[in-house]
Amino acid sequence: MSELLPLAIVLPIVASAAAVIVGRVREESGWYLALIGTAVQVVLAIGIATQVFGDGRITHHLAGFPPPQGIQLVADGLSAAVLSVVAVVGFVVLGYTRGSETHRTAFYAGYLLLVGGLAGVTLTGDLFNMYVFLEITGLAAYALVASANTGRSALAGLRYLIIGTIGASLFLLGVGYAFVATGTLNMMDLSAELAAAGYRSRLVLASFALIVTGLAIKIALFPVHTWQPEAYASAPDSVSTLISALVSTAAAYAIARILYSVYTVEFFTAVPTAQDLLVYAAALSVLAGSVLAVLQSEIKRMLAYSSVSQFGLVVAAFALANQTAFLGGTIHLVGHAVMKGGLFAAAGVIAIRTGARTVDEYADLAAEAPIATGTFAVLGLALVGVPPAVGFVGKWYIALGAVAEGVWIIAAVILLSTLLTLAYFARVIERMYFGMDVPGETAAVADGGRPTISPKLAIAVAAVVAVIVMGLGATWFASLLEPTMEFLFGL
Repeated sequence: MSELLPLAIVLPIVASAAAVIVGRVREESGWYLALIGTAVQVVLAIGIATQVFGDGRITHHLAGFPPPQGIQLVADGLSAAVLSVVAVVGFVVLGYTRGSETHRTAFYAGYLLLVGGLAGVTLTGDLFNMYVFLEITGLAAYALVASANTGRSALAGLRYLIIGTIGASLFLLGVGYAFVATGTLNMMDLSAELAAAGYRSRLVLASFALIVTGLAIKIALFPVHTWQPEAYASAPDSVSTLISALVSTAAAYAIARILYSVYTVEFFTAVPTAQDLLVYAAALSVLAGSVLAVLQSEIKRMLAYSSVSQFGLVVAAFALANQTAFLGGTIHLVGHAVMKGGLFAAAGVIAIRTGARTVDEYADLAAEAPIATGTFAVLGLALVGVPPAVGFVGKWYIALGAVAEGVWIIAAVILLSTLLTLAYFARVIERMYFGMDVPGETAAVADGGRPTISPKLAIAVAAVVAVIVMGLGATWFASLLEPTMEFLFGL
């Protein structure tokens, strides 16, 4: 058992409560408490990852009560990777919020609550508690989206709240059906009991359909994606950076965890129609998200629709249910969090320094803000899948997994969506670099006339370095993930 698992969840939640209490005395204390809380969580996440990749799967029984009666926390290679991303991104993006007049103590309390909820989703081994942590994450995200204090952000937060509540309700209803069919909520126990109940049982099929539909809403797959574009576009730039990197990532992780740890690959063998429906629904999201991204004029909405497409690809990878596709889906899940967070960070810096927020307004910006536009261009090409960035590696493994399964439509969808992704990023890059009126003296000056890189811009630059390093280190990561894949696939 590892005592680090509950600490990784409890610490940010306690820090959130402390921010509310201490903030009544010192309003500016919220950021510092968030800094301490997220920094310690990074240390805890590294400790958990070290244990998992060194010793294998680790668990913790809350209050010492073993499952199925007790509540269990679990970490394996998949959850350790996602938890590490949650902790590091939560810590790094905090620097983006520094100095904002609109970010008060309540904002940082919500920020910490979101990070704690995400950690809970990642580490829980109990299906009902996954619902609880998804709701904690959702409630914090709704408030953060509305924190811009504008009518647009309030409406976006309200829409997010309503649609997110529908998704959570469907998920909870599916959990209820699973409990009625098996009498347990522990994930490992559920996997055995669902098989005993019969995968073709109406209760089991209903639970699967409701849980997956609820998570599809949380992930923002097409056509239940409608909350996401406006939420990303209307939120403060720091919030867009955070939630674009982590919220849907946690929901996509949840669907992978439920597919492999609860229903298992044997479910798809027994009910191939369920697998086909999930694969084709994900493929539709890949294409629809890409097409809708091409049609956008606002940068943040374009990036939001891009997420609809990219998470469709991740879900398709997990639905293919072979080791190669699973590896590709995991790499793309983690890599997308870094790439998309970096893109929103770069877009926010460009907006702060130039006021540009639409594709047309990006014309000539390479001269005015060369570092910010350069990071945006590199991260965009990484998302397209230009090697050696991590975006290429994830798509490559997913395509290989699709071909191995004979699901050629996914391979074709990857190719077509890559071309569409190139189309909407190439349009922006063309505006930035090939529409310049004055290419001379201004380009020699650092962004906005500043001789150094600001903390906000440093986040985007760090993302560029990370996606290259992750791409080059993908083989090493695959070796670390191999024991987890063998366990999940029953090898």
